[in-house]
Amino acid sequence: MTREAMRRQLARDGWRQALLMIVPALVVGRLGTFDERFGLLIFVAGLLSLFPSLAGFRAYKHGLIHLEKVMGSDAEPEGWKSLRRLRLRALMLASLPAWIAALGSLFGLDEVPRTLLVAGSLALLVLYRVPRQLA
Repeated sequence: MTREAMRRQLARDGWRQALLMIVPALVVGRLGTFDERFGLLIFVAGLLSLFPSLAGFRAYKHGLIHLEKVMGSDAEPEGWKSLRRLRLRALMLASLPAWIAALGSLFGLDEVPRTLLVAGSLALLVLYRVPRQLA
């Protein structure tokens, strides 16, 4: 796979993950609530779920450094595959606040905290873009 094809694949992965962050919060938010007592607790859990993404970002950063070292060699395709695997894992961790927001809408989490958690996930998504230097 060429560099450009791999960059396109990574871009598709990013857009798919953005949809997987936004759509559940929108769809589940329209279902109504079962119990309104746990809204604040779920919001705090959503905020705390931002922290596991730090480990994912660290691994992604090291994957970028490794890919930069192997570019132009025979190990480059494996470097791209490894970077994609690390990025997908990190994007799943970055999606946790948005998914907790979707779940929280069933338990009384209001629109503003739900929007903040989804925005936090989307901000983390921006961290996982592929730098132009790797083109």
